Amino acid sequence: MGRVRTIQRSGSRFYIHPDKPEIKHPGVTSVVSMLPKPFLNFWYARMTAELAVDSLAFVEQMAAQDRQGAIDFLKGAARRYTKIRADVGSKAHDLFERMIRGERIGHVHPDLEPYRVQFAAFLKAVNPRLERAEDVAWSDTHGYAGSFDAVVTVWLDEAGEPTPDRSGVPHLLIVDWKTSKDTYADVALQMAAYAHADRIISPDGTAEPMPDFDGAAVLHITPDQWAFKPVHITDEVFGFFLALRKIFDWDRSVSKTVIGRAIAKSAGALVTGTQRRAK
Repeated sequence: MGRVRTIQRSGSRFYIHPDKPEIKHPGVTSVVSMLPKPFLNFWYARMTAELAVDSLAFVEQMAAQDRQGAIDFLKGAARRYTKIRADVGSKAHDLFERMIRGERIGHVHPDLEPYRVQFAAFLKAVNPRLERAEDVAWSDTHGYAGSFDAVVTVWLDEAGEPTPDRSGVPHLLIVDWKTSKDTYADVALQMAAYAHADRIISPDGTAEPMPDFDGAAVLHITPDQWAFKPVHITDEVFGFFLALRKIFDWDRSVSKTVIGRAIAKSAGALVTGTQRRAK
């Protein structure tokens, strides 16, 4: 089996079947993005308003010379913020993978140093054993794929608390690292999709069946603190993901086919002979 490649189409990521390139499955996060998020409209508006108020003199000067440029500057506030946060998140994920693999970490960028400190504290307090990281979960059954952060073994006592000396009972968990402001419920949809996939595909193209997990967890890390939280990945939760998978098909393909060409329509405005001769 070959390596899994990805492409971007209309803002969504698709995973290409390693042996059958005509098969392209949408990514898990693209499917989860079908979940309605009406609060984002208010957030976009607030980001634009805050930028306008905080940069009033600059915006006024820009608008006097380039009105459209000023409009583009303001309407891009949320997009620029999201990109900055995504860049930090990607670099933090790379750092976390290196650390949990035991790689010696030297100096890191000041923006990442707080995350390094918090992740090191997590490793000391929980002492997980890495089983896999950044491999692809692939579902032939339901037609989706996605890269998960890690599969780890943690040892828990009877109360479900980690035993860093590994004296407790081992539990195989699929985990996700989050550097966002908070943890949100849709992470359960994401992780349920990974855990219910058919197989794991490694970077070298080798594949094996998805293991049976004892559970899932999200590690929420901010510059100030960390928290390791269990996540429910039950069949019920997975069922909601599958509903979004169908909505993805509706949004990206089926919806574009349900309205046909007009079989009758207005003739348009009357054009007189005088108007035709004047052309």
